[in-house]
Amino acid sequence: MEEESKTKWFTLTSEETLKKLGVEEDQGLSDEEVKKRVEKYGRNELKEKPKKTLIQKFLEQFKDFMIIVLIIAAIVSGIVGMQNGEGMADTFIIMIVIIVNAIIGVAQENKAEKSLEALQKLSSHVAKVERNGKMVVVQSADLVPGDIVV
Repeated sequence: MEEESKTKWFTLTSEETLKKLGVEEDQGLSDEEVKKRVEKYGRNELKEKPKKTLIQKFLEQFKDFMIIVLIIAAIVSGIVGMQNGEGMADTFIIMIVIIVNAIIGVAQENKAEKSLEALQKLSSHVAKVERNGKMVVVQSADLVPGDIVV
């Protein structure tokens, strides 16, 4: 396995690659060999990051530099307003704007995620490969090292 990870596959000819992977050009992989390789290498999928909760997305909205500046401005405005006896109206207005901005940001992020998921479902994730001497169509997640893609 360590040797495989160091192999510069792009430098090999197709014949050398087939030999190194133990594949017959006219037959492709057998079903048994595919099962072994899935166990050894895993499925051909990217691991998804765990999705963030609504609370996490909401709190992330406050990491932006301009939002931090607005929060500081609200605090300063509140302190100055209290000292001068003017009240905290400006502070409340600034904080309402910050919270509404965060809610809008979370809503937009959710819409973007749903759109991306819909696009991923629409796209075709299949490949034609040579297996057991026949050309078959398999899900891209079921591809393994050694598959001959047509």
